[in-house]
Amino acid sequence: MKRIVDICGSVAGLVLLATLTPFIALAIILEDGFPVFIRLRRVSGGKIIRVYKFRSMVKNAEALKKDLLEKNERKDGPFFKIKDDPRITKTGRIIRRWRLDEFPQFINVLKGELSLVSPRPHEPEEMFHYPPKYHKLYLAKAGITCLSQISGVPYVPFEKELELDLHYLEKQSLWLDMKIIAKTIKILLTKHDGI
Repeated sequence: MKRIVDICGSVAGLVLLATLTPFIALAIILEDGFPVFIRLRRVSGGKIIRVYKFRSMVKNAEALKKDLLEKNERKDGPFFKIKDDPRITKTGRIIRRWRLDEFPQFINVLKGELSLVSPRPHEPEEMFHYPPKYHKLYLAKAGITCLSQISGVPYVPFEKELELDLHYLEKQSLWLDMKIIAKTIKILLTKHDGI
């Protein structure tokens, strides 16, 4: 049933993506040129995949990251987060506000690499720092939204985020997935800085 929901949800998401892509692509190109899409290395189901996103940062964003490490607001773990990241373009700020940069991930869901609901995919280098009791998260298929994401991330402590992700894996059900999807939509429509 979860896979059926993933397929139906990703198809609906891709229909919306097809409608929005020409406008988002034009805005990205006019501000900062090509590429429009990026593919990021993430872990899902125990292997490294390439997650699709609209490009919301300058072209050399990864090279600039090392110069910004001291400004990282996530001091309690390996995750990197700056609220006003200077690498984000003007277009990027708009599409991130509404999470439109993540819509191409519906392609990953349709391909079976991601699920609609499951712990968010992280970089291999970040997952290397997970405490041993959370190693189960390596093997889980990652998702577009999750329990930790709707519970205040990135403002909850690192280990609390992992606890919420592990709790989801132990208690997951179709009903829980529906509640998380509904809460995600509510947050997107009412708040734009917390998910």
